[in-house]
Amino acid sequence: MTVTSAPSSKPIPLTLKVIRDEHGALAAMLRSIPLLLAEQRRHKTLPDFAAMRAMLFYVDEFPERLHHPKESELLFPKLRARAPEIRGVLDKLDEDHRRGEHAIRELEHALLAFEMMGEARRDAFEEKALRYVKSYLQHMEIEEREILPLCQQMLSEADWAELDEAFAANQDPLSGHAPSEDYVALFQKVLAALPAPLGLGPAL
Repeated sequence: MTVTSAPSSKPIPLTLKVIRDEHGALAAMLRSIPLLLAEQRRHKTLPDFAAMRAMLFYVDEFPERLHHPKESELLFPKLRARAPEIRGVLDKLDEDHRRGEHAIRELEHALLAFEMMGEARRDAFEEKALRYVKSYLQHMEIEEREILPLCQQMLSEADWAELDEAFAANQDPLSGHAPSEDYVALFQKVLAALPAPLGLGPAL
């Protein structure tokens, strides 16, 4: 169901800026995966498995553990209470979030199988990776198009004060925040793997 909301002249809450910044960084990284795989197939080379593992671990560690739970546990319930007509869309997005952890584990396993078993597992990993990327991008597009504008229209200042406090703590390195000490090495590997201009690798 598509709900069209009127444009809002209200200031954009911090929460929406955080979500959109994280969506933008994640979408750029996800879109790089099919490009990298196509380039490797074209040149008949294997992936940099350590770099690809770092990219998938980043998805598991940041969007799956920080971004999605705050949407499902904090943002969506507030909108569900004020806009019953959007509940079906929110239910679908919540289900996507619930399946996300299993989906990224399956993809990580497929990558490990490719690394351990060689060329015979390339097709299976690539197919699973492309399905994952397509599904994730569609998920974020629905949130951007249908959910976030309606949130800006429907939620109160008190709602945003609570949400802003929670989302301000996300500090996702790919969306411009300095990584904490624990994540410096991971973030460096991800940046090295990503093609320019998002990362430090060769442009594709």
